Amino acid sequence: MAGKKAKGKRAKTRSKLKRHIREKTTINELIKPIDVGEIVQININSSIHEGMPHKRLHGITGKVVGFQGKTPIVELKDGNKVKKIIVSPAHLKYIKNIKSGEKDE
Repeated sequence: MAGKKAKGKRAKTRSKLKRHIREKTTINELIKPIDVGEIVQININSSIHEGMPHKRLHGITGKVVGFQGKTPIVELKDGNKVKKIIVSPAHLKYIKNIKSGEKDE
């Protein structure tokens, strides 16, 4: 069965989930504060497996609509459907806050 096709969660993600050698995951990335109403981008951190979204959602922008415990619920558009996903803050990149309109650059 050497030629069996892989169909798992991380199949065909060799280049998509690649991280550079010098990129380290810091504690600040794991505990960064996120508020309801913020615009975030999903950037999968392949070194952290907990709370990892599906590979199809890598690079998609959404809005934080609530929390389940301490984990944000992000509402995004996948095709024509509006989906709510629960994703760890380590896989989110802060874009801007809608309420105050400030940007993080």
